[in-house]
Amino acid sequence: MSTLAKYRSIFRIRFINGLQYRLAALAGLSTQFFWGFMEILLYKAFYQANPEAFPMEFSALVSYIWLQQAFLTLYMSWYFDGDIFEAITSGNVAYELCRPMNLYLFWFTRSMASRVAKAALRCLPVLVIAFLLPEPFHMKLPVNLPIFALFLVTMGMALLLMVSMTMIVYGLTFYTLSPLGLRMIFGSLSEFCSGALIPLPFLPDRIQKFMEFLPFASAQNLPFRIYSGDIAGMEILWGVLLQIFWTGTLIALGALIFQNALKRAVVQGG
Repeated sequence: MSTLAKYRSIFRIRFINGLQYRLAALAGLSTQFFWGFMEILLYKAFYQANPEAFPMEFSALVSYIWLQQAFLTLYMSWYFDGDIFEAITSGNVAYELCRPMNLYLFWFTRSMASRVAKAALRCLPVLVIAFLLPEPFHMKLPVNLPIFALFLVTMGMALLLMVSMTMIVYGLTFYTLSPLGLRMIFGSLSEFCSGALIPLPFLPDRIQKFMEFLPFASAQNLPFRIYSGDIAGMEILWGVLLQIFWTGTLIALGALIFQNALKRAVVQGG
């Protein structure tokens, strides 16, 4: 079996396995609808007071929020594979190393498949209902087909970027006694800096410019703002170039961390 075929099989198996959790996805959908409506109603109250004081059009913000809810599981920074952490801390990673494949690519493919499977179960119902809602709560269509195509491309790149960041957390876990601290720091930092809590345009200008340069902004912030029409022209070009740069850099950094960690790893026991 070729190298590519092996990882393709891993992705397919993990994806199919993730599709089995339909009841959990259904429970999550109700939470996402409630949270999305709550956010939109909250912002609507502020917009009614002074709509010109806000950096995003309300329709763009509504689309941004519904996209967040539809693809929550694709980009959630607090999601990690507990089995991977257990393998590292317990020493069972020794069994993983017996597989005839690169451990970094194996876990990368596995993590990506899990996120895609979770998103596949949830995104369609959210998007369908969001499009059918009345004004001003409904999600609008993209401006044109090229923008939609760019949105899809940046969505895929954002997924690679998000997984590459979690892989760095897995790699650093080899140097710690517990992954809890790393998970809390990464989750909190990423949620704020990626625009998951507050869209980045709502931050003060200097802070926004700094945040947009960080890798977190190249995740959900970029594709969602492209779709909603909040950014255009050179802003999109700059955002895409940054996304490509950070994705390549973080994948290379994660692979290097894994390489060094596995050289020094010692598994005790019989």
